[in-house]
Amino acid sequence: MGPMHFELPQTWIERVPLLERVSEPWRPLPGWAVGSWLAFYALFLFQLARGAGFLLMIDLVFVPIHEGGHLLFGYLGHSSMIAGGTLLQLLVPLALAMSFCLQRQIAGTAFCLFCLFEQFLPIATYMGDARAQELPLVTVGSPEFVEHDWFAMFSSLGVLAHDTQIAQLVRISGWIGMLAVTLWLGWRGLAKGRSQAS
Repeated sequence: MGPMHFELPQTWIERVPLLERVSEPWRPLPGWAVGSWLAFYALFLFQLARGAGFLLMIDLVFVPIHEGGHLLFGYLGHSSMIAGGTLLQLLVPLALAMSFCLQRQIAGTAFCLFCLFEQFLPIATYMGDARAQELPLVTVGSPEFVEHDWFAMFSSLGVLAHDTQIAQLVRISGWIGMLAVTLWLGWRGLAKGRSQAS
């Protein structure tokens, strides 16, 4: 028995423009670009494992996004404001990845997904600090009213005592996601090479 394939009926694809876009083939990525991107991700993962390197400065880009999330979601109430920093921190790379995916651009999709999963690491660090509260906190408002996001969220959920275990799961998920994205990019490049060879 051969591998199972699931395909949406053509009428569904024609009725939903997004499905039609996603069913289109990916735009080809030259072999040199695939190799360059794989080298970039290998260096990035190496620096993440070491905990030092210039590529880790990408986290600084997400600090204003996180703080902006507090302001944006603050209109929905205090709980939404607290969670809003992390939500926007994840929604921005996810939305960009979806946009590149709809345009069928492999490199852009991979980069944004890699950034999405990479953000799991600083989020995990913040989570693991919920009880200790030793990390310096950044705020766009008055420092007198600064609040530790994950202390507040874990306390309200009744899981504060498990902050480090949850943080470890999130960290592992981030590493798995980054490795999966890197492997996906390599697989897309190999698939293109195989199709050209045949």
